[in-house]
Amino acid sequence: MESDRRGQWLRGVLDICVLALLAERESYGYQLAQSLDAAGVGPIQGGTLYPVLLRLQKTGLVTAQWREGTAGPARKYYRLTDDGHTALRQGGAAWLTFVGPVNDIVTKGVAR
Repeated sequence: MESDRRGQWLRGVLDICVLALLAERESYGYQLAQSLDAAGVGPIQGGTLYPVLLRLQKTGLVTAQWREGTAGPARKYYRLTDDGHTALRQGGAAWLTFVGPVNDIVTKGVAR
């Protein structure tokens, strides 16, 4: 049940997390997955991450560019667009507005 719950939460916020990471710097898929894991979100499979990146690209929130690697295959680098920055600000603000009361409710329930 715990992994099901985590999966549901991720579906709701993974796009915002990806936009936030890309606001820091451009990146490729595997590097984004590593950053999410290192931040404590947990491991993200390519079958979860790459559809999100494709959707963000199709909606104009990110651009993508293939680059030859110095060691290994070419990588597709993603970069936030101006619309992506706007979506991050709006979506991030909405998330923070939502998660604040949820944290309060859960904190009170756990403290009992």
